[in-house]
Amino acid sequence: MKAVKCSISRAIPTNSRMVVADNSGAKIAKLVALIGGKTTRRRRFEAAVGDLVCVDVIEGSPDLRKKIVNAIIIRQKRPYRRLDGTRIRFEDNACVIVKTLEGEPKGTVVKGPVAREVVERFSKIGKISSIVV
Repeated sequence: MKAVKCSISRAIPTNSRMVVADNSGAKIAKLVALIGGKTTRRRRFEAAVGDLVCVDVIEGSPDLRKKIVNAIIIRQKRPYRRLDGTRIRFEDNACVIVKTLEGEPKGTVVKGPVAREVVERFSKIGKISSIVV
């Protein structure tokens, strides 16, 4: 897992709902915790593109519903700036459910675009994604 090479603004707060963009069986997930994140006391953490998070599956197949699983955020609505000066933003907040903390995805295909920063950090997600922006 590499570090992200741009300054990504933290845009997805705790308890926000996001779309699950793979075919693992989950449809909508709620952000519960940020893995490896630090924050000030009594401040709620926020996640960004490329972060490894814990999510609670709200809608989806019965074997995944009401379970807490690990996921990687692949899209965010709030624009963030890359090193070349371009600003990137997506239509929705989306994540991909992973099996391990190294970023091995549970599904076999990702629907929609994936941020380039995620593919640089977790290369296995880039193999199953169709569009990398």
